Amino acid sequence: MVRDHRVGTYIKEAQPFAQPILEHLRDLVHEVCPEVEEDIKWSMPFFNYKGSPICSMAAFKQHCSLGFWRYKDIVGRKNVEGTSQFGKLMSLKDLPPSETLVAYIHKAMALNEAGVKSKRARAAVKPPPMLPEDVAALLAKEEHNAARKTYEAFPPSAQRDYVEWINEAKTNTTRTKRIATTLEWLAAGKRRNWKYE
Repeated sequence: MVRDHRVGTYIKEAQPFAQPILEHLRDLVHEVCPEVEEDIKWSMPFFNYKGSPICSMAAFKQHCSLGFWRYKDIVGRKNVEGTSQFGKLMSLKDLPPSETLVAYIHKAMALNEAGVKSKRARAAVKPPPMLPEDVAALLAKEEHNAARKTYEAFPPSAQRDYVEWINEAKTNTTRTKRIATTLEWLAAGKRRNWKYE
C-alpha cells in the first residue's frame, strides 16, 4: 500500500473533526483496492486505479466531502448539482455504511478495469467576442499594429477576457484606463491574466 505523503499532510492539516473521517475513507479505499494510487488534484486527495480516478475527498472548515468520479454509473442516480454527493460529512456517522462504500469502490474499480471513461457534457460553444467599436477603432490605427496582431492571434477565450474586462468597467474613467492597459499589454503580447500564468 503506497501512500502519498502529500495526502498524509493534507489530513494532518485538516480541522480536528475532519481527520478521523479522512483517515477512515483513506484506509477503506486502500483496504478494498490495494493497488490504488494516491494523488493531489485540484488541492484535494484523489484515489486512482488503472490510470483513472475512483474517488476523491476534501476537507473544509465545517465539513468534509466524498465524491466518486463516475457517480451516476456507480450509484445509479445523477448527483444534484451544487451539492456534495453524500452531503456534508461532519462526523463518521454521516458516512454511508461501510458495506455501501465498499460496493461503490468495487463498481468504480470495475469501470476503470473496463476502460469506461466519464461522459462529460460538452460546453456550449461561445461565439467570438464582439470587440467594442471604440477599441476596434483604436486597434485599426497603425500605431497599434502590434496590439491588433496579438489580439487577432489570440483564441476567442483570451479575446473574451479583454472584452469582458473592458465592458465590466462601471465608470468611463475606469473604462478608459482599461482600454489603455489593454493596448499596452496586447502590444507586449500579454494575455489579460498574464500575471497569473
